[in-house]
Amino acid sequence: MSVEHLSLPTLSESLLAKQQQNWQKFNEQHPDACNLLTKAQLVVFKRAITLSDFILKSALQAPDLVIALFVGENLTKAADFKQPDYKRLLAELLSDCQDEAQLHRILRRFRLQHMVNIAIADLVLNVDLEVSLACLSSLADELIVASLAWLTEFCQQKWGVPQNRQGEQQVLLVYGMGKLGGKELNFSSDIDLIFTYPESGETSGCRRVLDNQQFFTRLAQKLITSLHQVTADGFVYRVDMRLRPFGESGPLVLTFNAMEDYYQEQGRDWERYAMLKARLIGDSPYHQQLSSMLRPFVYRRYIDFSVIDSLRRMKMMISQEVRRKQLVNNIKLGAGGIREIEFIVQVFQLIRGGRDKYLQQRHLLTVLPLLVDAGELSEKSKQVLESAYCFLRRVENIIQALADQQTQTLPDTEIDQQRLLSVLNIATWPDFLAQLQLHMDGVHLEFEQLIGVESPNHQAADEHWVTLWHSRWSDEESIAWLAQDDGFADSEAIWRHLSTFRDELVKRSLGNRGRLVLDKLIPLLLCHIQTLAQADVVLERVLTVFSKIITRTAYLELLFENEGAFKQLIHLCKASSWVTDYIAKYPILLDELIDPKLLHNPPQLSAYALELRERMLRIPEEDLEAQMEALRQFKQSQQLRIAAADIAQVLDVAKVSQHLTALAEAIIEEVINLAWQQVSTRFGVPESCVDSENKGFAVIAYGKTGGTELGYSSDLDLVFVHHSEREEMTTGRLDGAKSIPASQFYMKLAQRIMHIFNTRMSSGILYELDMRLRPSGNSGVLVVHLNTFAQYQQEDAWTWEHQALVRARMVYGNSVLLEKFAKIRQQVLASTRDKAKLINDVVEMREKMRNHLDKSTEQMFDIKQGVGGLVDIEFLAQFLVLAYSANDIKLTLPCDNLGIFKVLAQQGFISKQEQDLLSQNYQKLRAYGHQASMQNLSQLLEVSELDEQQKITALWQKYLVT
Repeated sequence: MSVEHLSLPTLSESLLAKQQQNWQKFNEQHPDACNLLTKAQLVVFKRAITLSDFILKSALQAPDLVIALFVGENLTKAADFKQPDYKRLLAELLSDCQDEAQLHRILRRFRLQHMVNIAIADLVLNVDLEVSLACLSSLADELIVASLAWLTEFCQQKWGVPQNRQGEQQVLLVYGMGKLGGKELNFSSDIDLIFTYPESGETSGCRRVLDNQQFFTRLAQKLITSLHQVTADGFVYRVDMRLRPFGESGPLVLTFNAMEDYYQEQGRDWERYAMLKARLIGDSPYHQQLSSMLRPFVYRRYIDFSVIDSLRRMKMMISQEVRRKQLVNNIKLGAGGIREIEFIVQVFQLIRGGRDKYLQQRHLLTVLPLLVDAGELSEKSKQVLESAYCFLRRVENIIQALADQQTQTLPDTEIDQQRLLSVLNIATWPDFLAQLQLHMDGVHLEFEQLIGVESPNHQAADEHWVTLWHSRWSDEESIAWLAQDDGFADSEAIWRHLSTFRDELVKRSLGNRGRLVLDKLIPLLLCHIQTLAQADVVLERVLTVFSKIITRTAYLELLFENEGAFKQLIHLCKASSWVTDYIAKYPILLDELIDPKLLHNPPQLSAYALELRERMLRIPEEDLEAQMEALRQFKQSQQLRIAAADIAQVLDVAKVSQHLTALAEAIIEEVINLAWQQVSTRFGVPESCVDSENKGFAVIAYGKTGGTELGYSSDLDLVFVHHSEREEMTTGRLDGAKSIPASQFYMKLAQRIMHIFNTRMSSGILYELDMRLRPSGNSGVLVVHLNTFAQYQQEDAWTWEHQALVRARMVYGNSVLLEKFAKIRQQVLASTRDKAKLINDVVEMREKMRNHLDKSTEQMFDIKQGVGGLVDIEFLAQFLVLAYSANDIKLTLPCDNLGIFKVLAQQGFISKQEQDLLSQNYQKLRAYGHQASMQNLSQLLEVSELDEQQKITALWQKYLVT
């Protein structure tokens, strides 16, 4: 072949100098290599090593492989160029391959030789784009197939032949995605793969049996290594597996059924987009089965306009990425780039491909004219897109072939610009840029007419965060994105929480509707918390709530549709770890956030009972389960209102406790009414009960309930008493059955009350009841006669039980019972006591508690149990009441500690200074404890934060040390 037949463009001066330089370098290292080439072949060879550093590097590395390409006439003009029979050539090379190392070497050298072959055809011979793309894609196909075939036989010899339960051999199938799937592979592209196999089973034929999943996972790993691993001979392809079901955290291989289940239940819009081009690599009898299985996911049977929004979001993400990476002159991602052409074609495929099956094609240039036939594109638009696509893909291949680098950015060096101009036969760089801009402007105009821009929405999140949430970047890239433009201070912690949550999502069954809402909520969340202090803590807490509701789409939609509710959730999570956990535990509370005003306006203390009664009246009397759920939901919603008012500082600690106690009392009353209704329906009522308001039954509250100091998670310390007459029976049974003793009736009533409180339902228990303070403790009966209670307190109770009685009050019962209990309590507390024995009993009990419960250390102080802590102050109050009530009956009146100190000072038993010291420290420690509870922290303070505990200890010494 003579040089004249080549018609090669004249090289610029800089390229001629480059040619001389590169030829000299090659000739010095391999002086004999070119003796095999004719003059015409040598011209092409010199031109090739001038235009591509990749070709030069390959020729220097493996001159035998590169020179062999020129022996013959296949690389002297475009008309002579033919696609090699890659399958046959690889089969010959691998026929006697002995091990994986040899496999890797053969694959890499084969890839090097034939990529040089394609690069020369592209850069020197100016072959058609379609020819170049077909060669690149076919080469990748055959390298994957050949490697898989060799490795399959290799693995079967080691671990046996995988079979299903019917004994049929199973095979690993490889999906090529993206450009590979569409047979449009770039010159230096990654290959996106997905692995699957037909059915579960195990291997046979070897001593050691493997599950099919294990076998194919190992085979897939070896296949990836054979292609991806960099050796002395380079690599074959960079393999990307992130498009597989569940992404990076998903299994490497899946059965057909698992694949189908994933795409039906969890497939997302971007995966539909990705699966448009999915293609099984190589020949397989499973082609039809897999295509039929996945087609319904990709192509909806109806016309699907919803994809426009999702593709618009994807385009917005790409624009963000261009900004993030500061991409300039990017012919793929920039406005009017290759990606926009792909979007235009594929949006029509997704919208109409389910009905118009002829649009179910993978190759873009095949689909474009079909869209004209379908009336979706005009002939003019088709020509704009087609010519732009061919031009841009040609430029893309050229700039990648310069150095075998995956880039879509125009070269910025003079020599590479000259190379590009020479291949395209364009005179100057400005001429090229003008031609490029003409193509890209035309594409972008078509894109905007079809896709448009996302309409503004007051709830739409900053595109910046949408991009991050949908990205598949490395940790470093994501952290950098979070930190830029005055972003998050602790971007590493923010990304750790986001990444963990995203990984968790993959493992959960989330419907497409839920995913769409969550995809809007997460960026919106990042917008709202961006300026907050400790944003990482807030994010972690809100995501804790999200993790509980991600499968309950209605709650996600509630938060997205009600921006006030969403902001209120963020506010509550920011303020309290306890509230976060509470909402996460009972997501129904999210309904309460719809009207944030309610959360800052707790009801009057007296209103809880009325509001609860009104709510319970809406539930049928016979539906006990619904009544029990309603009680729990009422408690939870009211506690959230109290907590919100607490966080907003509408209520101080003392008022919070008052509200929580009033709520508990309202619930106790309602539970007794429900239990009474059920028990009386079955057994009648005691004869002395003249009406439902005089049940002859009462509840005595101890501890925090009695002292009106309940916390959010407090138990209820209760004792049940009744006041029936001896030998009294029930009356009024509707079924005419025999009456039962009143004492037995009250026992059944108490059991029913316990059942309503303690039964664990979907919304948890109502309250934990502690009944250990009843006469004889856990060994005593659940409910006793009031007289029995009095007798026990006067004759058998321990000193610690009298201490508990100091904070006891009746929270349910008629006026008669209330009066009788008050007298009993007063008599017991005002009894004359041996002061030395009293001191000994109180001190002994306190030491016993401290030894078992005090968590103080040298550095940390236990708020409750430490020396000079809350319990010391409470014990001091109880001691003083028990020691001096015989002298002054007024000391028995209050049940709360602050009230007790006030009366003690008024009556002269302690000084005003001592009252202030005890009261102030008690309130301060309660506030510390309350704050710790709201943040789910331990009840410990640094010793350095305390200033008056020694004074409390001095008072303890003054009154309780004999």
